[in-house]
Amino acid sequence: MTLKTLKRPAAWLALAAMLTMPAGPAAQAQVGRSFNANDLPDLLVLGAVDPTLRKAQAIVNGEVITDTDIDQRLALVVAANSGRIDDAERQRLRLQIIRNLIDEKLQMQEARENDIRVSEAEVNRSFDRIAENFRRKPAQFEEYLQQTGSSANSLKAQIRAELAWSRVLRRKVEPLVAVGDDEVQAVIDKLNAAKGKDEFHVGEIFLAASPETLNDVMNDAARIVGQIRGGASFVAYARQFSEASSAGLGGDLGWVRAEQLNDAVGPAVTVLQPGQVTDPLPVPGGVAIMALIEKRQVLAADPLMAVLSLKQITIPLKADTTEEQARVRVGEVQAITRNMGGCGGVEAAAQKLGAEVASNDAVRMKDLPAPLQNIMGQLSIGEATPAFGSAEEGLRVLVLCGRDDSQVQAAAPNFDQIYAQMNDERVNMRARRYLRDLRRDAIVDYR
Repeated sequence: MTLKTLKRPAAWLALAAMLTMPAGPAAQAQVGRSFNANDLPDLLVLGAVDPTLRKAQAIVNGEVITDTDIDQRLALVVAANSGRIDDAERQRLRLQIIRNLIDEKLQMQEARENDIRVSEAEVNRSFDRIAENFRRKPAQFEEYLQQTGSSANSLKAQIRAELAWSRVLRRKVEPLVAVGDDEVQAVIDKLNAAKGKDEFHVGEIFLAASPETLNDVMNDAARIVGQIRGGASFVAYARQFSEASSAGLGGDLGWVRAEQLNDAVGPAVTVLQPGQVTDPLPVPGGVAIMALIEKRQVLAADPLMAVLSLKQITIPLKADTTEEQARVRVGEVQAITRNMGGCGGVEAAAQKLGAEVASNDAVRMKDLPAPLQNIMGQLSIGEATPAFGSAEEGLRVLVLCGRDDSQVQAAAPNFDQIYAQMNDERVNMRARRYLRDLRRDAIVDYR
């Protein structure tokens, strides 16, 4: 028999043992361009937007940005946040999106100036990958975007600008960046010395700021943090507003050690729990918001990748079982499973309870619901979880019969990976100056 799909405890049967467990890792994940009011012409919005009137909102070196462009891009952000954006935040996002679209125009113009083209096939491949992330086929994803008020063309325009700008940077900026082998080796030596210490899977949102605009950008960042902590998508905000190169990945920086992070960022990340984000952090050149996705130890087995051998006891409940009756039954189950003598006594205990037994020898810790991950991490071989379940699903108890922690270990520091990270950081700094110069030289007419 195979282990049945595990579900989280029903609200009416949230047992004390489950309620006291801390929250587990939250699914996160990916990012775009940031806004910087100092580097753009003053933006003055007069009157309310008339949704029935489609007109130019800005003209960038002769190229038009319309209401439709703005509304469809805004709809992408709203859809990524399941519509959980209030009217005040929606208006702030609209202004930021205008700035992002201006940047995209400037980036595409610079790409054309340097005879850089992005083929439709490349854009479609990236679009198809995003559709897969939404568990939809491309045609279904296009329909979904239309239903949200956006369009495939709007998303493809953003993809095209990201690809074009990355090629501009490879041609015009990367050749000017140098990272010494001795610098890379110094980082590797630090990482080797950190064996056994924590390693962090992090995401970032970077908002550029000058000394004069730092307070305003900090306030903008604080609003973004508030939205994310209220349930908004970190990935969506990162993709649309971050100015870091990780924007196209939803801000995902991958696995890093504290020694690899900026001195202003590292200490704040190390105290986060998975699923949490930092307050806005002033960093060289702007403001950073960091998210912790997962945590593990350097060169040590990843606890979430442990492979468990489990037996599951399923005790049926009558459909009309009350909460009080369920709690009494839970007490009976606990008394029997606590003293059943480990995995060898599971079948006998199940017989006493009138229960079924299923087993699975290849359950990854990571695949369990977060509350069960926390409980399993504290169990010894032969011990059982508290009972959990619902009237519809019945009560369940998991018994830990084996655990293999040797499956996946954090990779040793890699010279090429460290070099690439240091190179990206320096390219990012030059890229921000490059885009700032394009903004300052641009003729932008707001309508």
